[in-house]
Amino acid sequence: MTIGVVEGKSEAANLTDIHGHWAEQTVSQMVQQGLLDGFPDGTFRPDDSVTADQFVKIVVLAFTDMYPNGERKWKSSFIQSLSSSNQSILQQDFRDFTFKPNIVGYWAKPYLDLASDLHFISKGQFSDYKAKLKREDVAEILYYLLKETEYLEDEVYSLKAASQFGDLQSATPRQQKFIGEAMTKGIMEGYPNGYFGVGRYVTRAEALQIITRLQTKAKRIPITTGSEAFIKVVPTKDGSYKKLIFPDQRMLQAYVVMEEAGKLRGTNYDLEETTLRLFRDAEAKSQSMSGATAEARNSNEASLWLDPQFSTYGVTLRLEEGTLARNKESIRKFTDFLFGYDADIFYRHFTDACERAAAKKVLETTTKQIGSYSVETRLEPDGKTLIFSFIYS
Repeated sequence: MTIGVVEGKSEAANLTDIHGHWAEQTVSQMVQQGLLDGFPDGTFRPDDSVTADQFVKIVVLAFTDMYPNGERKWKSSFIQSLSSSNQSILQQDFRDFTFKPNIVGYWAKPYLDLASDLHFISKGQFSDYKAKLKREDVAEILYYLLKETEYLEDEVYSLKAASQFGDLQSATPRQQKFIGEAMTKGIMEGYPNGYFGVGRYVTRAEALQIITRLQTKAKRIPITTGSEAFIKVVPTKDGSYKKLIFPDQRMLQAYVVMEEAGKLRGTNYDLEETTLRLFRDAEAKSQSMSGATAEARNSNEASLWLDPQFSTYGVTLRLEEGTLARNKESIRKFTDFLFGYDADIFYRHFTDACERAAAKKVLETTTKQIGSYSVETRLEPDGKTLIFSFIYS
């Protein structure tokens, strides 16, 4: 990659090999922003392959504004999109970041260090950052970038949408997840032959086209889910967000009610994706959230949950003294919404099962029809965890 050649409008106007190219306007705009340079001979070489280090540089600079004096500053929208921890990293560890390549040593090191610390890439993601970048590699970078700056799409839907590509199965399951995200976000698309282009190198022009869609949502390719009314962006375990597509209005409303049910416990709850965990008190919540073992992390005393993929709802309860009393109001709010006129019938079944299981430590798995739901009641082998699953029928 060339560094420090003529930048901005003058360079874009003097490039000799972009006139008439399908990406002429995009290349011209992006070169004016200083995202990718031309070569000393006056060419841009739009159809040459982009390398990993070049693409990371473009990604980093895409979130900046360049001023007439050549100085750069982070876009305020970019800073606001980051988690508090990433904002802290940017403002403290990289407060002296110059947005410029190294003039001694590997030119791309500043960009790679920053992208790695913000979790856009991992240091070992590519064995050679000077290597040409394949389309699935670009999709991987976009996946983690979007996870940190926006939210992830519904994975089940994304994979289904991406299945239209004739070559999707030639990618690994992990790569398919990345491809589905990039495609559903409207940032990458396939070729006229119906293929995504797995294994195909990304050109310099294509890289800039991808970045324009990353920068400007209005330029993204609209993807219609057919279920726009049943979408919600939910928090994930790692503190970011993802989009979920619910099968119907009932489950979307149930999710909202579940959120409200958590608030009835003050701050003694945690909502991750589609599971609401309820804790005994603040200390128990703190120990679970920072738990070093799986047992500590799963020490909540009750859970309300739903599963959009299998259209299932549920309540999980640990049979310990005071658990039911502390969580009764939250459980009832959730189940009253689901069972409606049959809510009292369900709750009698629920409390009876809790009492019998607590007394005997044994309970036969049963399935019972209550209103419009098939209710399965199951006691785990530990004799302490009671699970109620509801399937709408």
